[in-house]
Amino acid sequence: MALYAFNRRNDGNLSQAEKELVFSIIKTYDLYHYLLLLVLELSDIAAEKIDKAMHKRIPTHEDLNPNRRFIDNMLIAQLRENKGFNDYVSSNKLSWVNSHIPRLLYNKLIAWEGYREYINSAKPDFNEDKKFVISIINDLFLASEDLQSYLEEQSIYWNDDMEYVSAMVEKTIRKFRPDAVKNVLMPLYKNDEDKDFVKILFRQAVMNEKKYSELIDKNTTNWEVERIALMDILVMQLAITEIMEFQEIPVRVTLNEYIEIAKYYCTSKSSTFVNGILDKIVKDIRDAGMLNKSGRGLMGEEIND
Repeated sequence: MALYAFNRRNDGNLSQAEKELVFSIIKTYDLYHYLLLLVLELSDIAAEKIDKAMHKRIPTHEDLNPNRRFIDNMLIAQLRENKGFNDYVSSNKLSWVNSHIPRLLYNKLIAWEGYREYINSAKPDFNEDKKFVISIINDLFLASEDLQSYLEEQSIYWNDDMEYVSAMVEKTIRKFRPDAVKNVLMPLYKNDEDKDFVKILFRQAVMNEKKYSELIDKNTTNWEVERIALMDILVMQLAITEIMEFQEIPVRVTLNEYIEIAKYYCTSKSSTFVNGILDKIVKDIRDAGMLNKSGRGLMGEEIND
């Protein structure tokens, strides 16, 4: 999306575009924590409801003996005590205060069949608690148009991030262990190489835009570049950049990755189109001796062992 934004700017300010790229990555990381925080908010609302019911003037038997399965969820308890998570939320002032979304989602949660099955299941179990939190992310958050609209209003950088970030949240939760001294959340970057990769990929895609556009034009028989959807072109430019600039990444890994990106960001037919064009381009690059790869599997051939 940063490359798309730069393309639409028309001012050629690469330095500013790189700053916006880094900022957009940080905003995505904010959303990652924001969704985890929303799970805690739902648990807090449930605890608040139980407390109010117990302090009624004439509480019922059910009020005095509430089902605490959700608010005692062991995965949520671990997240609540996670220092890295709490430090990030606090230092970046992330909060759901003054938002109607948590209560709206809570009302949907308690009306959900999956919730009733969970709170009425046999005995507390860490893996069941984990699976239920994952289902909240996938079946409640992702399905909520209200949540999606709210996030889009909060940040232009969150317009297309919900599905991707939800997958990252799920991946994080799956790694939590009941006996772990410290369950680690995903870092902003895996390491310095990962951080450099993002910057190099973006800069080289911009710097070589003309050369890679010519490669695309050459291999799109019966198509003019001007008639191809802009996002299709940008996806192919990034794929070519990764193939050309990063010797250690196998060609097939790059192709598979960008075909998936095309499925998500482009049209329904884009992945097939992008796949076909990139295959032709890789052949041209290889035939011209421009493919600087070494080692098994790096050239894109099938590995049969």
